[in-house]
Amino acid sequence: MGWMRSSNDIIETKGECSNDYSAVGQHQPRSQGLKQKVSKLFSQDFQLVSSTKEWKELLEHRDFIQSTHLRDLLKDKERCDAFFAEEDGVYVDYSRNRATEATMKLLFQLAEKQDLKGKIQAMANGEKINFTEKRAVLHTACRADRDQIGTVYVDDVDVIGEVHQVLDEIKTFTEGVRSGEILGYTGKRLRNIVSVGIGGSYLGPEFLHESLKTEPEGINAALGYSLRFLSNVDPVDVERTCANLDPEETLIVIVSKTFTTSETMLNARTMRQWLWDFMGNDKEVVRRHIVACASISSIEKVADFGIDTKNYFFRFWDWVGGRYSVCSAAGAVPISLLYGYDLFEKFLQGARSMDTHFFNAPFESNIPVILGLLGVWNMSFLGYNTRATLPYGQALLKLPAHIQQLDMESNGKYMTRQNIEIDYPVGEVDFGEPGTNGQHSFYQLLHMGQTVPCDFIGFVQSQHDLCLDGEELSSHDELMANFFAQPDALANGKTTEELRLEGCPEGLIPHRSFKGNRPSNSMLLPKLTAYATGQILSLYEHRTAVQGFIWDINSFDQYGVELGKKLAIDVRNHLKKARNNGCDKAIYTGSPATDRILNYYLQNNQKTLSNNANKTNGFGNISKRTQRDVGRFPPSDHNLGGQNGKL
Repeated sequence: MGWMRSSNDIIETKGECSNDYSAVGQHQPRSQGLKQKVSKLFSQDFQLVSSTKEWKELLEHRDFIQSTHLRDLLKDKERCDAFFAEEDGVYVDYSRNRATEATMKLLFQLAEKQDLKGKIQAMANGEKINFTEKRAVLHTACRADRDQIGTVYVDDVDVIGEVHQVLDEIKTFTEGVRSGEILGYTGKRLRNIVSVGIGGSYLGPEFLHESLKTEPEGINAALGYSLRFLSNVDPVDVERTCANLDPEETLIVIVSKTFTTSETMLNARTMRQWLWDFMGNDKEVVRRHIVACASISSIEKVADFGIDTKNYFFRFWDWVGGRYSVCSAAGAVPISLLYGYDLFEKFLQGARSMDTHFFNAPFESNIPVILGLLGVWNMSFLGYNTRATLPYGQALLKLPAHIQQLDMESNGKYMTRQNIEIDYPVGEVDFGEPGTNGQHSFYQLLHMGQTVPCDFIGFVQSQHDLCLDGEELSSHDELMANFFAQPDALANGKTTEELRLEGCPEGLIPHRSFKGNRPSNSMLLPKLTAYATGQILSLYEHRTAVQGFIWDINSFDQYGVELGKKLAIDVRNHLKKARNNGCDKAIYTGSPATDRILNYYLQNNQKTLSNNANKTNGFGNISKRTQRDVGRFPPSDHNLGGQNGKL
């Protein structure tokens, strides 16, 4: 068949060959001296950044900033005109930060002291800057241009060559599915995609999916197809995911680098059983309906699962962390199946544009660097330990959740690269919600509670604007009026004098006055397209890295996730033993508090199972009770009807 891969699917490797990945799309030969310098970046003699002269100068400067108010700083036209940056349509106004030109100068000096430029260069070059796991950090290579093949090597492997080989395989496969050349086990077209993954294997791709769902090109490309994500090990998530899907028309995409993630693999086995329940347990059912995105080292596990590793397996690499993997097969396969590879490629191009800016632009005009340094300033010096991402575009409703994982899993650390515990605050708590929904949820706290630096993200043009007869403004103008007003309200507040002039009752003045002086950034883009979504993703990935580089922590491991997983395995073994023993013996874990609640759960859970024994078909039949048993299987019409809607 035309879509099937050739047996030669291994990239040729070379010996000592390494080029300077100083910019995606702009590579130059690297000298041996620079190579030696970069290799020493993460092993040099070390002192805590808080003990440096540059850090102490910022602490002294903070005392001056504490005496200022944004209400006054925003009256300085020269300052306001200087506090913005623009690149390829991305316009960022950072004038509403509690900072002056002197602040920025001191922050750039701190960046120089921390050799931020060298660390960025090391990341781009493929140096193993993930120093705890001894891995390179090359998510940017996943969107590098094809003409950069042969310029970046990790362990003698041509990284960008590998990337484009996989992208070519994904394009061929996904176009084969969408054209009807690749069919399901019973000969039906595969119209439904279920992506099974958790963490970065889910949050990033879902953010991208939601962004494209109402993008005009995305609407047309997705007609007749659906994409759902199964992430939570909670069986309710399986119920919701499988509801009203025809297994004969469903393709399962399992995303797990190691192919061992416990939640993902349980859900994968559940979805495999779901397919078998309806089509029988012929091995061809799995080979025709399940795709794997995993590392090449996991290929034996993928094969053992029953997946066709020649045509239905798409690899990614240990130098792509989960939360940075949207541009790899983890995002490329499900998104290209739904929207087509061409639209996914536009997303990659947008990310590449911001990568190039990050690697090349002077720090004074470098958007990710500026936002990263201001993040350090707000967190470590001004003591603002939370941060809000506030997109004024409903299609970015999943961006805050993705940023939450990206930032908190990356920079929620307390050890430096030299195993010295930090003595300065790092790692904000991130949250957010699209405007204007958030305004009626938590903006009360933003205005009058603790200070939370905010990122407002807006667009000059809506994906779909509305203007009703008789209305003075379009719906998008109404939305953007709030986008422009909220940062000023946070910065300026409202004084008691202003309230008295408005005739506010004296007794209410203390309750209705706003102190203001609350920092924010405003980001404006032309329109939310696939390209712009890539720019936004790359910008925030690099902001996270900048903060980690300044703080001297490793933004690319996540050992904090492992302890809970290990304890969950221990509890699982206790539960398995209790189930095998009939739940009539108490569990002893060594922790009285855990023993009490665990035994309470088992006792009451067993009663519930006994009471419901005659009402269900037992374990493992969730899908049957949500499909055939409710009389709605299979769906009578496989056309989703998107072309009949109005937007």
